[in-house]
Amino acid sequence: MALLQIAEPGQSPQPHQRRLAVGIDLGTTNSLVAALRSGLSEPLADADGKVILPSAVRYHADRIEVGESARLAASSDPFNTVLSVKRLMGRGLSDVKQLGEQLPYRFVGGESHMPFIDTVQGPKSPVEVSADILKVLRERAEKTLGGELVGAVITVPAYFDDAQRQATKDAARLAGLNVLRLLNEPTAAAVAYGLDQHAEGVVAIYDLGGGTFDIS
Repeated sequence: MALLQIAEPGQSPQPHQRRLAVGIDLGTTNSLVAALRSGLSEPLADADGKVILPSAVRYHADRIEVGESARLAASSDPFNTVLSVKRLMGRGLSDVKQLGEQLPYRFVGGESHMPFIDTVQGPKSPVEVSADILKVLRERAEKTLGGELVGAVITVPAYFDDAQRQATKDAARLAGLNVLRLLNEPTAAAVAYGLDQHAEGVVAIYDLGGGTFDIS
């Protein structure tokens, strides 16, 4: 497996300096966080031993619920439970209105053109909802690795445009994460299997995700 050494100019780590960074798959249906440990990429589990975090957020009046319990509440509390928020990243209010009744949420406008979801905690943007998912992954990583993260590499779909990529960066920063790189999902798959170390050729990468299926 290839190891990417990523650092900003003039900020290369000193020899033997321990710096913690992770990779995050912020998915439409599920998300996870992984770190390189003993030379191998290892998904990091929560307190229950689960590595997969459903990309679901439920807003209560006094707290925020993220993960499986939130996903299970989608049918009983649809207005306050947000699923597949990745589809709304970088989109405008006019874009989501075209979906009509496909989405169960109550959308409201704000100072920006992005859609806000009306919840019991007030309007929430897709960036804020994504940030709540990323916060859980960051806290899981810091607890497991035993220290503060210097940053994260986050994968995004190859078809994401500039607005969607910027929205992902904004969500990460809101979650307290320093974005080292945004990496296209097909590129991440190629690197994981060491295809960047081989001779040139034509390689097809299928991305069978929870929300979309594409080939690069």
